[in-house]
Amino acid sequence: MIRTVVIAGVTSGVGKTTIATAVMHGLRKKGLQVQPFKVGPDFIDPSYHSLVTGRQSRNLDLWMMKKQGVIECFERSCDGADVAVIEGVMGLYDGMSGKDNFASTADVARILDAPVILVIDAAKSARSVAAIALGFIQFDRKIKIAGIILNNVAGDRHAGYIKEAFVGKIKVPIVGIVRRSNEIKMKERHLGLIPAYELQQTKQKALMQSAKIVSEQIDLDLVLGLCSKKEIRTSLLQKSKVRARIAVALDESFNFYYADNLDALRSAGARLVFFSPVNDRQLPEADGLMLGGGFPEVLADRLEKNREMIKSVSKAVNSGLPVYGECGGLMYLTKSISGYRGDKSRKMVGAVDAKTEMTTRLTLNYTEADCNCQVFGKTVLRGHEFHYSQITDIASDSRFAYILKKGNGVAEGKDGFLVQNSLAAYTHLHFADGRLAERLVNLCEKQSRH
Repeated sequence: MIRTVVIAGVTSGVGKTTIATAVMHGLRKKGLQVQPFKVGPDFIDPSYHSLVTGRQSRNLDLWMMKKQGVIECFERSCDGADVAVIEGVMGLYDGMSGKDNFASTADVARILDAPVILVIDAAKSARSVAAIALGFIQFDRKIKIAGIILNNVAGDRHAGYIKEAFVGKIKVPIVGIVRRSNEIKMKERHLGLIPAYELQQTKQKALMQSAKIVSEQIDLDLVLGLCSKKEIRTSLLQKSKVRARIAVALDESFNFYYADNLDALRSAGARLVFFSPVNDRQLPEADGLMLGGGFPEVLADRLEKNREMIKSVSKAVNSGLPVYGECGGLMYLTKSISGYRGDKSRKMVGAVDAKTEMTTRLTLNYTEADCNCQVFGKTVLRGHEFHYSQITDIASDSRFAYILKKGNGVAEGKDGFLVQNSLAAYTHLHFADGRLAERLVNLCEKQSRH
C-alpha cells in the first residue's frame, strides 16, 4: 500500500520545489520512507528530492515515457516506500498545448489517481487568492485538488484576509501557510536551481535547514490524511550478465542523467564505470562512453586545462569507441565553448567539427525525431531539449542522426552529430522501454570484440 500526493503550482515560480522538498523532508523526519518524483523533463529538482529523502527521485513524463512507462516507473520505484510525493511541473494544467491536459501535472495526477495540493504564491494578493483557488478547483472536476498551501505570506494579518476570503466559498483546506523569508530562498542560475550535486556541504546543510523551516509551517498530518492509498505491483528491473563496460561522466560539469536510463543500461548488461572529465586524467578502460548533460560552460576553464582527458576522449572517438553525448556532452565534444559570462573561447575535445557559443536565449522544447544511426538504429525518438547555447561554424560535411519533426535541434531541423561510432545531440532521451539502452549496449559489446 502506497500513499500518494502531488505538489502542484498555479504557475512556475511559486515555490513548488521549496514546498515539495519541505514536505518530503518533514515526512521523512516522521520516520516514513518517502519516494520522490518529478513530473516532466528535469534533472535539477530531483537532485534536491534525493538529497532530503535518501531515495533516488524519478521523473514521470508522459511525452517521453507514455502512460504505461509512467505507471511502471511509479510502481517499481515505490517498492519499500511508505509515501510517494510527486512535484509537478509549471502550472497544474500546463502541458503540451492549450487544448487539453496531456503531459501536464494534472494528467499525471489523473493517471495515478493522486490528489493534488496546490501551491499559490500569495505575495501580491489577498482576497484574490481565493478566486485563484476556486478557478483551479472548478477548471477540471476530474482533478482532485485536496489542499492548498499559501507561500510567501507576509504575516498573520495577511493570512487572515486570505482565510476570510475562503470562508463559504472554498471547502478545500489550507494545509500550510509559509511565511516570506530570505532564509528559504534557493540559489539559481541560467538553467534554474543549482544542482544539489554541486552544492558544498555547508550549502547542503543550509538546504536541509530551509526544508525544516518550511516543513514546520505545513500540517504534515493533514497532508498524510489527504493522500490516496493504493496497492502497487512492484516489478524490479532484472540485471543481465555484464556484456560491456560503459564509462559515464559524472562530476560538477556532467550530472544530468535520468536514473532510469542508468538502470536500463545496467539491466541491458552494462557495467557502469563513473569518471570525472574535470578531475581525472584519462578515461577508464571501457567499451563505450556516455557524456550526459550538465554545465560544461561553468567549468570550461578547468575542462580546457585537463588536456590529458581531452586527448583521451578524442582518441576514444577517433578509434571508433561508441560514444553517446547529450547536450553538455555535445558541447564538450565540439571544438570550443565560449561566451559564458563573457568568458573567452575555451578549447574542448574537437571531435565534432563545430563550436559552442553561449546565448541569452533559452531553448526549451519537447522533441520528436526520425532516427537512423548505428547507435539506436532506425526508429522514432521522443525527448526534450533545454539549453542556453547554440552550435556554430558547423562543417559542411557533418552527418546527422536525427531529422526533427518537433523541436529545434542543432540547426535546420537536424540533431545528433555522427562521428565514427559516436552520437552527440542536444536532445535528451529517456530509455523508458529499455530498447535504446539495449541497442547502445549491443553496439558497445560488438565493438569490444574487435
